[in-house]
Amino acid sequence: MTARLTAARGGLIALIALTCLQTGCVRRTLTLNSDPQGARVFLNDDEVGTSPVSVDFTWYGTYDVILRKDGYETLKTHHRVEPPWYQWPVIDFFAEVVLPCNLHDQHEATFALEPAQPIDSEALRQEAIQFREQSLFAPE
Repeated sequence: MTARLTAARGGLIALIALTCLQTGCVRRTLTLNSDPQGARVFLNDDEVGTSPVSVDFTWYGTYDVILRKDGYETLKTHHRVEPPWYQWPVIDFFAEVVLPCNLHDQHEATFALEPAQPIDSEALRQEAIQFREQSLFAPE
C-alpha cells in the first residue's frame, strides 16, 4: 500500500510540474498608425519609432500619444487600451498561468495628421511689436 501511495504522490508531483512547464502567457501589442504614414511616434514621452509601429505593452489604460511629421501639425492626444474579457480580474489568472497556450492581444489605432498652416510672417511681426511696446511702456 505504501508503494502505491508513493507512486500516486510521484504521479501528482509530475503532473503539477508538467502543468507548470506548460503555462500560457499573454502578449499585448499596440500598433500605432498615422495618415499619412511616416510620422515619428512618441508613447508616454518615449520615441517608439515611425508609423506604422508596433510595441508591446504591459498594462491597459490610457497612453499619451504624440505624432510629428514635417509639413504637418504635431498631434498630441491620448489613446485608451481596453482589456479583453480574458484579462479581467480573476479570469486573467487562468489566461496567464493556467491555460497551456499563448494568447496575443492586439490593439490598433490610427491618427489623422492635419497639414501645417503657413505662418503669416507679417502678422507674427506685428504681434511681436505690440508685445514689445506693452512690456516696455506698460504702467507699473
